Amino acid sequence: MHKASLTSPRLQRVLAVLRDGRPHTTREIVRRAHVVAVNSCIAELRANGAVILCTRERRKDRLICRYTMTKAPE
Repeated sequence: MHKASLTSPRLQRVLAVLRDGRPHTTREIVRRAHVVAVNSCIAELRANGAVILCTRERRKDRLICRYTMTKAPE
């Protein structure tokens, strides 16, 4: 996998959302960070050293993913 540098504006926007250490849904990250490939951004942040947990919850026919950053990349 090729990963973007942490200087990437796209990754910086996602980091800004996750920095508070609280869980954020995929939809919330899309809206606040103006990105569409949240899972790819999370994978790139992890490749850069971030520790990000993902919890999944089923609500009827929907899957809701929440991402929580427990350690920021250095």
